[in-house]
Amino acid sequence: MDTPKASVKKIALNYGLYLGLASVILNVIWYVMDMHIDRPWYQGLIGFAVMILILVYGLKAFKKDNGGYMSLGEALKTGLGISLIAGIISVIYTLILVNYLEPEYVQKTLELTEEQMYERNPNLTSEQAEMALSMTEKFMSPGILSAIGLILSLFFGFIISLIAGLIMKRSHPMN
Repeated sequence: MDTPKASVKKIALNYGLYLGLASVILNVIWYVMDMHIDRPWYQGLIGFAVMILILVYGLKAFKKDNGGYMSLGEALKTGLGISLIAGIISVIYTLILVNYLEPEYVQKTLELTEEQMYERNPNLTSEQAEMALSMTEKFMSPGILSAIGLILSLFFGFIISLIAGLIMKRSHPMN
């Protein structure tokens, strides 16, 4: 008897949209609350928890649609697919934020970074601060921010999918 074959593409698209929209909603909330530049530690924790939940639910949906079976490879493909779709949506939001909603985003972030550098290291010379800020500014371009966001989405998606896949995997019985 053949077991139904789940579609990685369908699950990845659906749950990737869920995760991407959840990320955008969280980021809009932070933006409205004016917490999008000086981000408290718990923002990352909330975002990571949402990512774990949606990825795990996506893997569960794949396993269910696949007759209760899922290999580690299928878990990784599904999780990375979800993360890729969500990452693309987040990149689009970031580009809209930096280019249209908050064109001063990079400048404000650099000012906050400079403040924090002097708070953490009062003996910092202006030359050292200038060099550090110029390096930071290079990483704050919309293209680099987008690439870093996509890479981080895939990286964390891989780790979460690996762990969840190892826990949830169930091989097809030998016929």
